[in-house]
Amino acid sequence: MTISRKETERKVRQRLILEGALRVFKAKGLEHATMDEIAHEADFGKATLYYYYKSKEDIFNTILISGWITLWDGIEEVVISDETPRRKFINIIKKLIELVNDDRPLYEFLFAAPHIPSSTAKAEPEWKQYQLKFTNTLHQIIQAGIEAKEFPQIDSEMILKALGHIFHGMVFLGEDRDNITENDIEQLFRQFIQKSNK
Repeated sequence: MTISRKETERKVRQRLILEGALRVFKAKGLEHATMDEIAHEADFGKATLYYYYKSKEDIFNTILISGWITLWDGIEEVVISDETPRRKFINIIKKLIELVNDDRPLYEFLFAAPHIPSSTAKAEPEWKQYQLKFTNTLHQIIQAGIEAKEFPQIDSEMILKALGHIFHGMVFLGEDRDNITENDIEQLFRQFIQKSNK
């Protein structure tokens, strides 16, 4: 099936809008961003934005849904593999680092977004479902690792939070963050286990 020129142009426009919006959201946050600023940053008229998206919240949610789906697609093969929980967890971290390095602006935004109010509506935004699926999956792997004695024998929620902070610091704050190797991950994991078991 061939994609028409019109469809290709539509996808390019949407991508440019989302990339422009991402820059505006990172600079100003959702609350202070405007459709005018997004249109200017994406180099389109405001009418074009409203043709594709009904509001800045719609754009915000589209960015996050797309990011979480891409993340999940990237780790799914590792999640369903027959590896041990420890090996599976390390491979997921390795894959996450690859994804982050491929599109750092998106993932810096993605992992920071839970702290940004995405809407004044009471219903949870759709992207939260994907975030929850991701954290629940990691929680299950850690729980399996605790049962297999591959993780410290402490609360799995605490381990998930601690490893999440380690990952965030290593990937987003480290000086040599583009060159993190599997050995680096393994070493940090080993140090974490040793400290937790003391």
